[in-house]
Amino acid sequence: MLLSKKVIVITGGASGIGYECVKAYIKEGALVALLDVQQERLAGAMGEIGSQHLGLHCDVSDEDQVKVSIAQVLQHYGRIDCIHNNAGIASPSKPLHETSVAEWQALMNVNVFSIYLTTRYALPALQESKGCIVNTSSMVAQMGQAHHAAYTATKGAINALTKSMALDYAAYGIRVNAVAPAGVWTPLLRSWTAEQPDTAGIEKYLDEIHPLGYCPEGDVIADACVFLVSDKARFVTGCILPVGGGAELGYRR
Repeated sequence: MLLSKKVIVITGGASGIGYECVKAYIKEGALVALLDVQQERLAGAMGEIGSQHLGLHCDVSDEDQVKVSIAQVLQHYGRIDCIHNNAGIASPSKPLHETSVAEWQALMNVNVFSIYLTTRYALPALQESKGCIVNTSSMVAQMGQAHHAAYTATKGAINALTKSMALDYAAYGIRVNAVAPAGVWTPLLRSWTAEQPDTAGIEKYLDEIHPLGYCPEGDVIADACVFLVSDKARFVTGCILPVGGGAELGYRR
């Protein structure tokens, strides 16, 4: 198995892309610690994956909670081989000038500041294991997106962070990469789609923005993340890996 006995900490791991990654990591032999603020979903995920893995309620934008969670993982497993910074929020959907200060700060705190926190507190363990970091970015970091300026700004920041962190931590043998999906069917996207006046039209649009012809489930992102975490990617660092069915070549609509 590609990830046998590796200890992987994943934020936002209780649903969506995060939980698909959790299942893929476990399938490849990893021990996984899920950090998530959604207690109900966290409990549900832990009920499915079993007690050999660790579920920690954690607001990743809160320094004390991240510090305590990393310490708990180390106490439980004795090591950390990977931090997957996956937690993120996308709201609000509005232009920049309509975004409130509180909305801006929430996006920056959850999507970007959390990466600073996990890195700060997990770095000594990653130095010891010569581990890796994976950040969940998005295609919109490169392409932009109407009515999502604050969100796209956080994803652009993640790309820049990924490259700079890769340079900083290469000396320790730590690899840092990011995965950049386009559209992905998650519970959040399905809920949003169901609320639209033309649900069928929205689904057709989401299929058509991907040149390969369909909007994927989160498992395709998880497979890419397994590769980035594994020794198969041992000479890959500073990479922003697009997993968008060709959407990075330009949306067809």
